[in-house]
Amino acid sequence: MRPRWLRSFRLTSAEQLWHFVAQHSQRTLGRRATDGLHLAQPLMSNAPRTVRMLGELHDLGITIGALPPDHPVAGVARRAKDFTQPDALADALLHPQDRAYTVPQLYQWLERCCLSFGRWFEQAPYLPQCGAIARTPHAARLAALPPPAQHAAVELLRGTMTRHNFIAYRDDRVGESQPISFEGDDWRNYVPLRLPWTLCVRERLPAGASAVLINRAHPYPDLALPINQAQDRVLAAIDGKRTVSEILRGATDTADLDQGREFVERLWRYDLIVFDATASR
Repeated sequence: MRPRWLRSFRLTSAEQLWHFVAQHSQRTLGRRATDGLHLAQPLMSNAPRTVRMLGELHDLGITIGALPPDHPVAGVARRAKDFTQPDALADALLHPQDRAYTVPQLYQWLERCCLSFGRWFEQAPYLPQCGAIARTPHAARLAALPPPAQHAAVELLRGTMTRHNFIAYRDDRVGESQPISFEGDDWRNYVPLRLPWTLCVRERLPAGASAVLINRAHPYPDLALPINQAQDRVLAAIDGKRTVSEILRGATDTADLDQGREFVERLWRYDLIVFDATASR
């Protein structure tokens, strides 16, 4: 019997598969992901013959699952959630307009399309202020670069990004493409909201830590954030209703307001909170 997801995937010929792929919106994959995928694409180079040989996309999924664990495609399949979906599997291995993007190429593509970059869905993997990269001597130099150059440099340092998920705007949009800023005083009126997939670990902690915060959507384990007791009080006060200013006044001493602001900004950089910034406009 076909798996449930395949029962709704009603493509009966290679020609229909190609039509589906051509109509499907193109995903932006990281260059490191497609380095592995391109090794498998010669198998798919003659699509009609290959699709008939494998029979169905389900069989193709089983074939990929049988690859040895050190095969580049096997690594991509484990990390990329889209490989669990038949349309994304076809998109990755049979797309007639396949293209891999590095971060600089992505920025160039947005400019050609009259779009401006907003933010990454998960921004911490691209930021020199987060994770193991923040603890290196080179972190301060990277942080002094313009944001696109920061993102490009961190992509190279990590070396294993498999895809890029991001928000972009029309370049004639009214307002800033990045409305969140901790310059000036607007941040005081932001209302922070905790992300539901944030994990708070309170066992086997490093020395001096009250908890360790983890965004489970991050693929990199170094993006865990240890917090102390004072920071833990600030975190506990985030209820989705109070502004940053109200939270810090209630959870910190007046002398610690700057440290509290830095901590809230760090929570945002690590993708542990988002902000409702409408009241600051």
